[in-house]
Amino acid sequence: MFDELISKLKHGNYLTLETTPQHEPTMENIIEKIKEFDLASKIDGFSTTDSPLAKLKYNSLFAAMKLQNEFKKPVVTTLTMRDRNKIALQSDILGANDFDIRTFLCLTGDPAKMSDQPNTKGVFEGNSTMLLQIIRSFNHGMDFAGRPFKKQPKEIYPFAVTNSYARNFKTLENKMHKKIQEGAVGIISQPLYDLENAKMLLESFQNAKENVSEHKQDTQLIFGIFPIIKLRTALFLSAQVPGIHVPQSWIDALEKANNISEEEERKVGLELNHKLFQDLKAFHPKIHLMTANNFELANELITQ
Repeated sequence: MFDELISKLKHGNYLTLETTPQHEPTMENIIEKIKEFDLASKIDGFSTTDSPLAKLKYNSLFAAMKLQNEFKKPVVTTLTMRDRNKIALQSDILGANDFDIRTFLCLTGDPAKMSDQPNTKGVFEGNSTMLLQIIRSFNHGMDFAGRPFKKQPKEIYPFAVTNSYARNFKTLENKMHKKIQEGAVGIISQPLYDLENAKMLLESFQNAKENVSEHKQDTQLIFGIFPIIKLRTALFLSAQVPGIHVPQSWIDALEKANNISEEEERKVGLELNHKLFQDLKAFHPKIHLMTANNFELANELITQ
């Protein structure tokens, strides 16, 4: 299962779909929506988020187990440094290994001050680099303290993230270089909305791979897509989210459509995103699709 996913990442077309577990004790609503649109047959794998924005959600590891068992597709499970120290992180990864949960997206995590739980304190014993280092230790048969396991864990595949845009792309290169050095097999970008942006990011990624060990040259860049079908979303991302660039042409097109009707706004948004999706597939067919559990929208983009 995982060998096939990593092979597609390195040598072919690759498409994963993000799922966001909810503030409820079940994954059934998400599973039913995925079944409704037969999405499992149209993608290479899923991902699960880990209480994004520090809001309490169903656990990402259990969500991954549910999805893998239900659809027989690999799941990239997000783990953040915000909520766990190095003991808890290693314990989670050890237990997950036994249940064949072996691909992890390593994140530092959103600040605990954003939480919906009163007086929450973040752990942040390290950043995402430490999590990559922990996984590298596991893949060499020992824990982070250098103590060997009696039984070698099954191979673990770590993923990392990068901003998709910067005024100075050299800063992105340096950060990506470090993550490649620490063993990330894939680096997922923040959402992209422009083919030229994608070309600049891929060039920076290729520069970041210089002077790394030969066996790390297979690390791949994965383009993130978060479809925008509303003007207010485009304005928010453009003004409030660092590391993302929304072209003015998108904002103008959505504003013009918004002045006509809500239906026209959605139609124009779909056209923009579908063109982007097709352009990225033709240019560099390694994509991670994020739709905030709007699986109908995901299906429209994938199958149009």
